[in-house]
Amino acid sequence: QVQLQESGPGLVKPSQTLSLTCTVSGGSITTTYYYWTWIRQSPGKKLEWIGSISYIGTTHYGPSLKSRTTISRDTSKNQFTLQLSSVTREDTAEYYCARYFAYSENYYWDYWGQGTQVTVAF
Repeated sequence: QVQLQESGPGLVKPSQTLSLTCTVSGGSITTTYYYWTWIRQSPGKKLEWIGSISYIGTTHYGPSLKSRTTISRDTSKNQFTLQLSSVTREDTAEYYCARYFAYSENYYWDYWGQGTQVTVAF
């Protein structure tokens, strides 16, 4: 029912800003109590939580990337975005958007996008 689709450039130059968009269909990004999340995975590394934006627009960022990360949303388009500034080759990874539910004692992932490869190189 709910579908998430990542989009954006697959190649970003070092020092520039990585910008991706996640378009959501089949459900509203303002629906309680969901958190719209960006995750990435580099070859040979674990999945890394980048950050999220809540159904009311509150943002949360992982500590290692917080200084370079901005997550925003456009409720009229039912999409949310990722901007990661000052990228290096270490930021080359597969980037995913996903939905997370959290309320009271309940919390779980349910829907994921297919992922999109982003390479940082000249």
